[in-house]
Amino acid sequence: MGADTRDVLAWRKRDASRPPPLLRYRSAKWFIMMTVCIAVFTDLFLYGIIVPVIPFALSTRAGVPEVDVQHWVSVLLACYGAALLAASPICGWFADHSKSRRAPLLIGLVALAGATVMLLVGSSIGVLVAGRLLQGFSAAVVWTVGLALLVDTVGQKDVGQVMGYVSLSMSLSYLLAPLLGGVVYARAGYFAVYYMAFGLIALDIIMRIALVEKKVAKQWDVPSSAPTPVKESSAVDLPLVVEGPPGAQSAKDSLPAGTSPAFATPSTTPFPSSDNDHPSSAPADPNPKRFSLPPVITLLGSRRLLASLWGCLVQASLLTAFDSVLPLRVQAIFHWTSTGAGLIFLALVLPSLIAPFIGHVSDTSGPRWLAAGGFVLACPFLVLLRLVDHDSVGQKVLLCALLALLGAALTMVMTPLLAEITYVVEAKEKKKPEAFGAGGAYAQAYGLFNVAFAAGSLVGPIWAGFVEQRAGWSTMSWTLGLVSAVSAMPVVVYSGGLITKRHREEKRVGHEEEGKEEDGTTA
Repeated sequence: MGADTRDVLAWRKRDASRPPPLLRYRSAKWFIMMTVCIAVFTDLFLYGIIVPVIPFALSTRAGVPEVDVQHWVSVLLACYGAALLAASPICGWFADHSKSRRAPLLIGLVALAGATVMLLVGSSIGVLVAGRLLQGFSAAVVWTVGLALLVDTVGQKDVGQVMGYVSLSMSLSYLLAPLLGGVVYARAGYFAVYYMAFGLIALDIIMRIALVEKKVAKQWDVPSSAPTPVKESSAVDLPLVVEGPPGAQSAKDSLPAGTSPAFATPSTTPFPSSDNDHPSSAPADPNPKRFSLPPVITLLGSRRLLASLWGCLVQASLLTAFDSVLPLRVQAIFHWTSTGAGLIFLALVLPSLIAPFIGHVSDTSGPRWLAAGGFVLACPFLVLLRLVDHDSVGQKVLLCALLALLGAALTMVMTPLLAEITYVVEAKEKKKPEAFGAGGAYAQAYGLFNVAFAAGSLVGPIWAGFVEQRAGWSTMSWTLGLVSAVSAMPVVVYSGGLITKRHREEKRVGHEEEGKEEDGTTA
């Protein structure tokens, strides 16, 4: 029984003759994608489940005066973003230097469970703040490691469509969490809200434990007699043939079977260097050590990546801005309860069901015009929200319509920019192989995405809450619209490559190289 349990839980090869049970399914692309999507859904569901609940819970459980509720709602939402901001670069570095993507995912799940317990039992501001901070750390793990695992699994060709499913999971969590949180809180009370959360965590535990990475599953596909595969990039700049005296064999022909010329030892090389052959110089180091900047610094030097990160930051700000103001706005104008405060988010996130289609379009046409168009379209819808200022059926319809159109516009932004981050890393690696080391830099790149998204999650609720409280709902809406319009400019200029005739081909980097690989024409 103990051995069987270890086989199920293990992510390292223990016995070549005994692969883990159901390995074919546990390492399948669809299962890995489903696991990451459920992890993303769980994380954001637990983030959003308290959005319609927390204003009422703060006053009834934590004893916060009504006049201070708006302030503490914004603080609790911002704590999540602050923890996500601080932990993302660390999690990205750790994931790229870890032998397994699954181990960090399990660590993040433990943090998520602990955060949920703290939010459940917390009856003071301090405990609630600590729970939100721990929840932000868990999100950093999911978004860096999970997205890097997806790229490892599906490659660059279909990454846009896969990121569409991730965006769909994110949107569904935003859709269902406030809705179910508000309804369940109104019908069954505070604790029932968290019973849903623990049920979802249990499903997430099962999926993450069952997952087997592709690179781990391949260990059971390789015959025991097969030579150890050699990484292509490790032989760069090394000659395949070593010249010797006239009539001598080539180094390649004289090596023992299964030995790579690039890794031949002095005992296997037929014509080793000697002092007599090179009296005035020492043998050259075939792999000279060169100074290279940390991957994060290299990535941040890309204007193309910076434009994507800026777009992600603004999109997150616009999306999370309503978390702190919309429940209180509909309560003040329409006199809705927590149920209505949760239902109103349906209009905002329901259009995100088209995210996989947006990802497919991004794979074929590039991210530039989709993302920029989303920002431009969002601007008038944000500005027109100022028209919602009194209680009537027409005003309720107007609010729902504007939120739905805004949700569709923001969906056009996130999915292409998620795929663009992968394209940037791929382009850097094509230009300079091994620039990011053996582990690559996908997790660190998505760590930077997390930083941008977290900064947006931090700025959005604070911005909206502060401006709404100081200058009113109308001013808040037009300032958000202005930010959206301005943000379209860097996306147009840099996403997919610099928008000039000279650099227009950059947007297809990676796709063309992958096509060459399929044709067998790679260098």
